[in-house]
Amino acid sequence: MSLFGKPKGEKYHTRTIEVSTYEYDEQRLAVEGCLTDHRFQEYHLATGEKRPPGILHQMIIHLLVCKATMEIDDLHVEMPCVPREECLETINSIEGVKGLRITGGFTMKVKELVGRGQGCNHLVALLTAMGAPTIQGYAAYKLQKSSGFIADMIHMIADTCWTWRADGPLIKAIKEKSKV
Repeated sequence: MSLFGKPKGEKYHTRTIEVSTYEYDEQRLAVEGCLTDHRFQEYHLATGEKRPPGILHQMIIHLLVCKATMEIDDLHVEMPCVPREECLETINSIEGVKGLRITGGFTMKVKELVGRGQGCNHLVALLTAMGAPTIQGYAAYKLQKSSGFIADMIHMIADTCWTWRADGPLIKAIKEKSKV
């Protein structure tokens, strides 16, 4: 397999995570995340059970996020497809993140509250993956009304990537423009 070309072997697994943001009401956004693990070849579970190709995991997290604070007001979990029945016992395992703000350090806080074997690793993976897209969804919601809003978001996006580095030209320009 070339590092830069299409792999030549059989495909075994794909994980997809999709996160969508919707208007919910005046105060909140609804954010829906879905994690799907798809196996493309026949496989065995750790217990030796043989399984045909298909979906191994499908988990959905619905969040209600306060627009003013980016705080998780409520959540609901669905687990339409899991490899073992006992996986369903973890459906409420991320309830402890209610009240958590989606800001810098979100991933670390989620892992402290509900990670490390306290529940379902796949739900934690999905929830942590939902942090940045939730900010993007919030920005998409706000930026349809005014571009001036971005200055209010600098504390949320500073140092999240090279372009948005705190000492970089983009943030400097936004701060200068907002002083006018």
